[in-house]
Parts: sequence; structure tokens; C-alpha cells
Amino acid sequence: MVGFARVAKEVRRDVLAARDRDPAARGVAPVEILATWPGIHALLAYRFAHALHTSGVPMLPRLISMFTRALTGIEIHPAATIGAGLFIDHGAGVVIGETAEIGTNVTLYQGVTLGGTGFATGKRHPTVQDNVTIGSGAKLLGPITIGHGAKIGANSVVITDVPPNSTVVGNPGHPVRVDGRRVEGPDADWIHLPDPIAEAIQALSGRIVTLERMLAEISDGETPPPAEVRPLRSVRGPNPAGG
Repeated sequence: MVGFARVAKEVRRDVLAARDRDPAARGVAPVEILATWPGIHALLAYRFAHALHTSGVPMLPRLISMFTRALTGIEIHPAATIGAGLFIDHGAGVVIGETAEIGTNVTLYQGVTLGGTGFATGKRHPTVQDNVTIGSGAKLLGPITIGHGAKIGANSVVITDVPPNSTVVGNPGHPVRVDGRRVEGPDADWIHLPDPIAEAIQALSGRIVTLERMLAEISDGETPPPAEVRPLRSVRGPNPAGG
């Protein structure tokens, strides 16, 4: 009467997504995932509450959402639109707002916020297209669009649209490239992201060296060696996601 068959089908897809994308779920039976994964609990409750909401049932969908938040630490508004195959890893602190839209096969890590800005009514939360991965603590604010296959780095704050197949890091978030590779899918390799701060400092250092060389030529002085700029974090080593 409220689309229970559709809800069951969507939850089945969510369980399969958890089994495929969570290394801790390898070899774990779907029944155990359904019983012990908090992200699955939150999605199960959301699917049911959303079906009630779209059927016009008052109050009960919000009560389900509130109870689920207390139980799992994950808050999903019953009016949000979420496609099949969403995987919420760990999930503590995840917030998905009322007008948020999430496509298929999206991965969210703990602490992710799909929030609004200001007190405007209408569409005020992000739209996340298919095959997007959003890292721990990332904040996506306002009616922005996250393009297909994008990857949002941990703790990024994103307030503008993100192009498809791009990687975003920083606060405010901005697109960067990772070795010219197309980034898509549930990739948890946050170690090999570019370091935009080090790159900016390196560009400034190179400019200073050029100016010092020009000054040395004018004054017949000795040109100092270029300064070494070290990234704030190491980008060497294997991909922890197994890639």
C-alpha cells in the first residue's frame, strides 16, 4: 500500500552495495549486514519513511527519522530523494537534508553533510549524481550539483557545482586532477590526492628564483639555489584502497 515491494528491492540493493564496497563485509552474509550495519539500518528506516511521506502520511515519517537518528547517528530527512545502491560507511554524523537528491551507486563516509544555506525555501540542498564518492567530514552546502563520477576529498567544504569525473579538495573545495586519470567509483584512496597548498608555494618559489636570477645578472652576483618545497603530506606508497 505504500510501495513495500519497491522498498524491499531498494534495501536489497543497499545491502549488496555494502557487501561490494565495504572490505569488512567480504564473506559476511547479507542477513548479518542487514542486522548489524548502521548505514543499512538508517537506509531501511529512510526507505520506509520516504514511502510513507510520498503517500501523504503525516508525522510518522518524521518520527521514524528522529528515532533512526538517535539509534544510528545518521539523519536522513524522509523527503530526500535517494537512488539505489547508496553505501554509508560507518555513518556517524551523516546528515542528508530535505531537498537533497542522491543518484545511484553513491558512497558516503562518516561525517558527511548534504546541507542547506540560509533560510530560503524550495530547493536548498545538493544534488549528487551517480557514482560519486564523498570522503569523511565533507560538507556540501546549498543547491549545488555534484557531477557524475566525482570524488570529494575528506573535510572539503563544497559550495559550488562540481564537474563530472573530477576530484575536489580544500576549503572552499575546488577541482583538481590526479595524474590526469579519470576518477570514478567508490575509491577510498585519499592519500594520493594533490596538495594544492604545496603546489601554490612551489609556483611562488619558482617565481622568486627567476626574479633572483634576473637580479643577480644585473648586479653580477651569485644566483642562489632554488628553494625546496616539500608537500604537506607524502603522496608515495601503495593505494590503501587496493588500486
